[in-house]
Amino acid sequence: MQRPSATQYLFTYGTLQETEVQLGVFSRVLQGEEAILRGYILSNEKVADRYPTIAVSNDSSKTLTGKIYILSPEELIKADAYEGDAYRRIQVVLASGEKAWAYIAK
Repeated sequence: MQRPSATQYLFTYGTLQETEVQLGVFSRVLQGEEAILRGYILSNEKVADRYPTIAVSNDSSKTLTGKIYILSPEELIKADAYEGDAYRRIQVVLASGEKAWAYIAK
């Protein structure tokens, strides 16, 4: 579901894909599409020894499959609060050419 004020694209690969998390963070279930991020991999390091994070790959042909969601600027701020101090938000370019935000461990 695209909203007129929803102008932020968010690439997700972990808990933000879960229905319960989306309801808790955004008070709605997000409608996403599969997306591919080139040049990144899931890191072996986990935040709090539990939560996944991504890392730049030494092999630019590596890809990571996730989901892309369209958020309002206010919802993106809610995602920042959910991810907390353990992650930082970076801008990435998806295989489709779209720019999106993604979270990476600090």
